[in-house]
Amino acid sequence: MTLYLNEMLKLRTVRSTYYLLLIAQAIIVVGVSGAFASGDAPDDVVVVRGVAHVGLTSLFALVLGVLSMAGEYRHRTITDTFLSSPRRGSVVAAKLGVASTLGVLFGIAGSFTALASSWIWAVLKDIPFTWSSAPLWQTLAGAVVWNALFAAIGVGIGALIRNVAGAVAAALAWLALVEGLVGQLLGDSLARWLPFQAGSALGRLPLNESLAQWTGGVVLVAYSLVFAILAVTVSVRRDVA
Repeated sequence: MTLYLNEMLKLRTVRSTYYLLLIAQAIIVVGVSGAFASGDAPDDVVVVRGVAHVGLTSLFALVLGVLSMAGEYRHRTITDTFLSSPRRGSVVAAKLGVASTLGVLFGIAGSFTALASSWIWAVLKDIPFTWSSAPLWQTLAGAVVWNALFAAIGVGIGALIRNVAGAVAAALAWLALVEGLVGQLLGDSLARWLPFQAGSALGRLPLNESLAQWTGGVVLVAYSLVFAILAVTVSVRRDVA
């Protein structure tokens, strides 16, 4: 618990955490506004499509996870961290737990922003807003989990690629470019098992031939476990310098 609280304190006291959170909220507001302004879907679909942007902001949770791990190497504080807690595996486990927790908080904060923005747009456009809508809450629940799992994956990436800029660039390049190219080579039936596609299914984004929501969640959990194992293994075996 002490390690967990220490790692939480680190991320709570750096500005980048709050910058990422604020940018994510701005993206959600823009996304919700775009969904309502387009007016090219039924009312109930527009609302769900708008709140689905909470899942897309999981990339900010991913970056946060990268910073929590690779940032220590950048600022050369990792040596002090490991000296104060020689069991490196426990330190990485604490980072994974904290990053996932903050990912959940990012998702919850984004959900409030998405709901508030959607409700305002619904009032302005005289669109019924049903708070008891099952698809609405299923989408938000999936988006929160997506944020948490991507944050954990970010820790793994930060452990594998210690350079912050390189780790962030590699993660974003995969999401923006590489996965799309790999998906074209694999075809839709196999591409849907890739990380971002699995997250999209979990967040109920309207992709062609996507997995079921629960299947996407299971697949993304598997990816996060793989990266968690890699993070612990690499951190324990590799020299700090």
